Amino acid sequence: PDAEKTPDYWNEGARRRLESALALQPAAQQAKNIILFMGDGMGLPTVSAARIYKGQLAGGLGEESVLAMETFPHVALAKTYTIDRQVPDSAGTGTAYLCGVKANAKTLGLSGAAVYGKCRTTFGNEVDSILHRARLSGKSVGIVTTTRVQHASPGAAYAHSASRSWYTDANMPKEALRDGCKDIAYQLVHNTDINVILGGGRMYMTPKQTPDPEYPEDPAQNGIRKDGLDLIAKWLSAKQGARYVWDKKGLDAVEDDSVSHLMDRNASTDPSIVEMTEKAIRILRRNPNGFFLFVEDEIDHGHHSGRAKQALMEAIMLDRAVARAGELTSPSDTLTVVTADHSHVFTFGGNTLRGTSIFGLAPKKAKDKRAYTSILYGNGPGYSVRDGGRPAASLPAAEDKDYRQQAAVPLETETHSGEDVVVLAQGPMAHLFHGVQEQHYIAHAMAYAACLEPYT
Repeated sequence: PDAEKTPDYWNEGARRRLESALALQPAAQQAKNIILFMGDGMGLPTVSAARIYKGQLAGGLGEESVLAMETFPHVALAKTYTIDRQVPDSAGTGTAYLCGVKANAKTLGLSGAAVYGKCRTTFGNEVDSILHRARLSGKSVGIVTTTRVQHASPGAAYAHSASRSWYTDANMPKEALRDGCKDIAYQLVHNTDINVILGGGRMYMTPKQTPDPEYPEDPAQNGIRKDGLDLIAKWLSAKQGARYVWDKKGLDAVEDDSVSHLMDRNASTDPSIVEMTEKAIRILRRNPNGFFLFVEDEIDHGHHSGRAKQALMEAIMLDRAVARAGELTSPSDTLTVVTADHSHVFTFGGNTLRGTSIFGLAPKKAKDKRAYTSILYGNGPGYSVRDGGRPAASLPAAEDKDYRQQAAVPLETETHSGEDVVVLAQGPMAHLFHGVQEQHYIAHAMAYAACLEPYT
């Protein structure tokens, strides 16, 4: 753009930013509401690439685009290692940013004294999440996720489990059941009174061979519990004003003013994360004491399969949910935090020109005389050798949503990476998010902002 070629363009932009920075004052009052948006796997390269993709979807060059989350005034970096791992998983990190203590990988809601897979180490090592503490203080609480509600990230909000994989009793070893450990789905219904639960995973909630309400003809969707419990029925009977829906049509039909508890589970005709976030806020905000809402978007799955377009589309959807939440709440009483649990071995480079499609090719060929995409993975299923060498990347194939970008090392699934993740915040006490922090600090800063235990 011609305007960018003049110093005035850049000087004026910087002056406006300086003025807004000089006018910024810490909002040092109590937060009535807290919304924590968590992009699972949303490392800094993912944020940058999603920004460009958002701009290109809108018809621009892309690089100058701004995500809704990037308008937040306060920024920190969080160190994501767990007690036992340099490169973390989603359970250990979830325990950090939700419960306020660093833990071991693959364990949920337990201190580092607990040992992965050892049921007996659960007892006495439980740590409570900020969602649990918010509910005890009289706030309404909710979970929204585009994956299973028993998955590692949402699981850390309510469960205490020596294994993130104990979704239901059918997934647990006999020894763990004998020693008195409960599966994550059981804990979802019994541990914390959660007002809004929106996500997948309903097969973990119903007895073996219970037909799915949406796919009654598909036995693969049947319930798998061995103990005969119908946890959905139990949840409904225990809550006054409770509703259970399983698709977008059912969710749309829920009247916000008549429902105090809402549970939704589905895996294909899904409402979007934007719609689920809006419905959750409309229900939760009726509580005069305020609310805590955890919103997760599973950017992670696209990266693990080496399909960058799927991952970046999820990141943009999360950002749209952030924007919609901003329209439904006020920064005067709502602390909104956006972060990630960990990053991925995802990168984009190759001296690409301004305005090049984020999924496009580098302008020059590699040493093997073959074209390559700007986006690459350090490892994963995108590794390929044909005719003694790397296959050449080409358009339009590389623009397809199912295209697997090339990877340097062959693995069945691409891995997480260990670098810091960004934390963006606006609202009361958002200025507490600054500098480079340990990941468990996030839970403490949120608890302090809302005067929750241990900061009452």
